[in-house]
Amino acid sequence: MLSPFASIVSLLFGTAFLLTASGLHALLLPIRGQAEGFSATALGLLGTSWAAGFVAGCFVAPWLVRRVGHVRAFGACAATAAIIALLTGMIVDPVAWVLLRVFTGFAMAGAFMVIESWLNERATNENRGTVFGVYMIVTYVAIMTGQMVVAVGDTATAMLFMTTGILFCLSLIPTAVSTAVAPQPLTRVSLDLKGLFANSPVAFLGCLLVGTANGAWGTLGAVYGARIGISTFEIALMMSLAVVAGAALQMPIGRASDRTDRRFVIAGGATGAALFALVVFFAAPRDAVFIIVLATAYGALSYTLYSVTVAHANDHAAPEDFVKVSGGLLVLYGFGTMIGPLAGALFMEWLRPEGLFLATALAHLLLAGYAALRISRRAPVPLEEREAFKTLPAERAVTPQAVMLDPRAEGDAEVQEETPEGQAGDHPPAAGEAAVAGAAGDRPG
Repeated sequence: MLSPFASIVSLLFGTAFLLTASGLHALLLPIRGQAEGFSATALGLLGTSWAAGFVAGCFVAPWLVRRVGHVRAFGACAATAAIIALLTGMIVDPVAWVLLRVFTGFAMAGAFMVIESWLNERATNENRGTVFGVYMIVTYVAIMTGQMVVAVGDTATAMLFMTTGILFCLSLIPTAVSTAVAPQPLTRVSLDLKGLFANSPVAFLGCLLVGTANGAWGTLGAVYGARIGISTFEIALMMSLAVVAGAALQMPIGRASDRTDRRFVIAGGATGAALFALVVFFAAPRDAVFIIVLATAYGALSYTLYSVTVAHANDHAAPEDFVKVSGGLLVLYGFGTMIGPLAGALFMEWLRPEGLFLATALAHLLLAGYAALRISRRAPVPLEEREAFKTLPAERAVTPQAVMLDPRAEGDAEVQEETPEGQAGDHPPAAGEAAVAGAAGDRPG
């Protein structure tokens, strides 16, 4: 009984190093780029290109793992991320950084898919919920740690870029020395937009818009802080507390959504996030404490919306379609994170640094308005027919393999595994290996 848990611990250490490096690099680039005089558009494209690479990686990584195996694939991805982190410290140029971030996103998708599928393989029916919860804790703590490392380093030198490379390399060690049996082939990703919209229009638009807002804030929040003149430590604290506040409020808001029409919670949360964003836009504060408080309140609401939106979609879907719907919504969220940074950058260029918050406010207001409209068009799902709320990380893109860690994924639909030649295999597919596609429900919300 000790072996599975020992394997999970080693994989979680690898995850912690990987996410710490990712959080550090993601915050370091916009701060250094702002200091170098990069335009807001160029800095926004850093987030767009990373998200584009990540989404592409979710589609390609399963093929890569089938070809070379989990350990080699993870090693290649982590090494690639380390090399790119070092290159961004050596070549300080906006065009080079934007191109390199595409490959970072791709590499991170592959690495996350391997770790998440490995954790899923080692989890049992009895401890799957615990593993999922611990994985979420590791996600939040590691991202916050990586962001706070920026506060104690010198962003004007290459030291933090080298630190990022070292952390990426450290993530290789737990997986390389693990004795865990390689997991089943990765979940193949396909996207049925028509089916996702038919299942729940609110969830379809919601994941896209929440991804847009979160992508804009996650990429350009540091740029906003630098442009209004707060210190690097205050920027790191602002970004970290927004994540922590979102994590802390997920369960209370989620439980509230279990007791009422989730669309009320989505509309209310989106309206609240928009109001805090509009306060920043119109008041244009310069006091660091006030800014951090407002950003924390904004993050507390904006980072809870994704989980509630996915829960609303799963209320309408059949239980066996949980992986299909949740995985498809993940890809939609990824598309949103491609749009958000560029839109936020344009608002910052056209207006002023606070234009970032106007961009996120518009996305949230559009979501609130559409959710209110749908409330008047469709009755809610009866409380007794709903799935219980589960938290999901919304401050970073996640892969369809993370969905498989959720206890609700047990017994989901299966698909045939492809052989290296691309033909359907003649052996039974692994449990839970489902194509990620939206399934139409009979109560669109």
